[in-house]
Amino acid sequence: MSSLGQKKAARLKRQVRVRKKVKGSPERPRLNVFKSARHIYAQLIDDTTGKTLVSASTVIEEVSTDLKYTGNIEAARKVGATVARFALAKDIKSVVFDRNGFLYHGRIKALAEAARENGLNF
Repeated sequence: MSSLGQKKAARLKRQVRVRKKVKGSPERPRLNVFKSARHIYAQLIDDTTGKTLVSASTVIEEVSTDLKYTGNIEAARKVGATVARFALAKDIKSVVFDRNGFLYHGRIKALAEAARENGLNF
């Protein structure tokens, strides 16, 4: 198995381990984060119905317009602020954070801190 395959397998194992404990509800949805090399995605999920309530990413025009590159910490901060703004517009103030098996540093940490600064509690 290549180094990349081992890395992905380790992340998926962490994801399963965390997902057993972290559940989203209508009152407190799960803030799920995914990152690729070029983009970062965040969505609020109600696990009881399996519905996505709010989503934001560097793919949407609102976030990517004034970014030079979408795969860095600055872009992650902007996505965190945007998802928090969208959530507050739908009257969602409290969430459960799901880092999706990624280590809590860099872009994941920047997104979480920006969401907290813009009004989400977790």
